Amino acid sequence: SVEYLPPPLDATAQQPAIFDGTIRLYLAYPCPYAQRVWIARNCKGLQDKIKLVPLNLQNRPAWYKEKVYPENKVPSLEHNGKVIGESLDLIKYVDSNFEGPSLLPDDADKKEYFETLLSHMDEFLGLVYATFKGDSTKDADAAFDHLETALAKYDGPFLLGNEFTLADIAFIPFVERFQIYLSEVFNYDLTAGRPKVAAWIEAADKIDAYKQTKKSDPKEIVEIYKRIFSVLPRSEDEIGTMYVKENKVCLDQ
Repeated sequence: SVEYLPPPLDATAQQPAIFDGTIRLYLAYPCPYAQRVWIARNCKGLQDKIKLVPLNLQNRPAWYKEKVYPENKVPSLEHNGKVIGESLDLIKYVDSNFEGPSLLPDDADKKEYFETLLSHMDEFLGLVYATFKGDSTKDADAAFDHLETALAKYDGPFLLGNEFTLADIAFIPFVERFQIYLSEVFNYDLTAGRPKVAAWIEAADKIDAYKQTKKSDPKEIVEIYKRIFSVLPRSEDEIGTMYVKENKVCLDQ
């Protein structure tokens, strides 16, 4: 069944009760960082246990920073009398602290490779964002060639083999957006000459837990990234400092 998605709360919205036993995931539907945790929730079958509380980040409620999460960013998770954030930490937290199928394999080598993949996340995002700001796609080539190589380590369409795991959840919300923007603005097909990347995206699109989170309008994605990267400084280091490090402000807002 299709989950009902509540409308985003803006500055006029009343604060929901907090620490009343309800488990809440504060997110913004267009935000790739928040989408990571949303996907993990769905993969664990926790739609009835973890309530979605969407926010309008361009007109966010003051109570969110004052009463819920002083960092004033998404995602955050209210659980067991505390609110925690940072999406990569949260996907691990959801996997470890709730029932449902494990989102990491038991294999120690695969777990180590998962951590290696995460350690390259900032570099991967930085290369693509540098392309968005510049005129050349050489940095995007390097990023997606690296992803193609990463997908070759294990048999199967996903980063750790035949199962959709936290590794895929960490990357797919961004690649989803990159594919749209690079195609529209640069006429760049990130799957061209990369059969494993193409097969990975195709396989991910068949995962219902992920498909249910693909709510961004392609036109909106293009306009958001155009708005962001039309005002960014040209220095790749500055791009990395401002936007790759999670998530001073969600990249989609």
